[in-house]
Amino acid sequence: MHVLIAGAGPVGLTAALALARRGCEVTVLEAGDDLAAESRASTFHPPTLEMLDALGVGADLLARGLVAPTFAYRDRREGLIAELDLSVLAEDTPYPYRVQCEQSKLCVILLAHLSRHAAARVHFGWPVDSVRQAGDRVDGGVVAVAEDGREVTGDWLIAADGASSAVRRALELPFDGITYPERFLVASTDEDLPALLGPLAYVNYVFDPVEWSVLLRTPDHWRVLLPTPEDTPDAHELGRLDGRLRAIADPGRPWRVAHASLYRVHQRVAATFRQGRVLLAGDAAHVNNPLGGLGMNSGIHDAVAYAQVLASSRPAPDGGELDRAVTAVADERRRIALTYVQEVSDQNYRRMRATDPQLRSAHLAGLRAMTEDPKAARAYLLRSSMIAALRPDAGQSVARA
Repeated sequence: MHVLIAGAGPVGLTAALALARRGCEVTVLEAGDDLAAESRASTFHPPTLEMLDALGVGADLLARGLVAPTFAYRDRREGLIAELDLSVLAEDTPYPYRVQCEQSKLCVILLAHLSRHAAARVHFGWPVDSVRQAGDRVDGGVVAVAEDGREVTGDWLIAADGASSAVRRALELPFDGITYPERFLVASTDEDLPALLGPLAYVNYVFDPVEWSVLLRTPDHWRVLLPTPEDTPDAHELGRLDGRLRAIADPGRPWRVAHASLYRVHQRVAATFRQGRVLLAGDAAHVNNPLGGLGMNSGIHDAVAYAQVLASSRPAPDGGELDRAVTAVADERRRIALTYVQEVSDQNYRRMRATDPQLRSAHLAGLRAMTEDPKAARAYLLRSSMIAALRPDAGQSVARA
């Protein structure tokens, strides 16, 4: 079986490695001339760490990342509200923690491991512009077509080419959802935030009805995420960034900012994750706000699920069995995107910026109480860590306890 993959980001390269390790021929087609250096995603949840370990790259990621055993909820005025300890998941996963590491570092690791497989190829400067399918859903194959007319033929194509996926557009699949009114501004800094603010977890969600924020530690920097009005010039927002940062903590001088960028945030899901021999994965299939770190993780889960069904179905007893298995997996990944990833990330966003004093007070009180109730903390962490989305029985066992 020969599988084409559009996109050499963390999702596409994970799919490629998972397939190559199972003996499939793989061709990755990447529009850029090299791996992308930009890294928006930086949080790896426990089930993702399990999957990456099974692919042989877990130790490399741990060596480059930071182990985050806790994450914290804070309030702009009240300070620390609750710090949740993932060690309560020790019986649910061998990785009862998050790992903080830029996704660009994972891509370098994945590419190095993929290069060890003779049947795996990665072509840079190869933007997939359209696809052409032959035969029905099972028979035939799929052709990836570049902007300049180059073609590659395979048995299946996994589209992991991002939120603006050319493959999804070529298939004319609806990508319905919403765009948030704010833009998100992310600033990377080498300031010592614990020295300025006191003890911090590596991941901190800071509630405020106007100026909520997220403070994340990565191996190279602290990152500060701030909401930004939708209709102001980028230059204006970047110009007032230091004042906003000094409102968080004032070192008595301008903050040292290594990089800052603004981007729009969407909540969207494709109408289907499968059309014929094409499967959509990651941002090509679903996008969400970054609060909770669900996007990249769920994309990696897409990649592993697709690789498992495609490789394990060889040789299929009959084409119909393979067809049904692939459809079932694609439908399940879409269900999770709709009922879990979209729901949880949007809920996180609305709670961070809630303006109703009673709702804010009740939510903060609930978070405080949770830290004193191990059963409630475990139930919450099973959901926020994405374990419950993949293993519903874990959540049911909590409900029965």
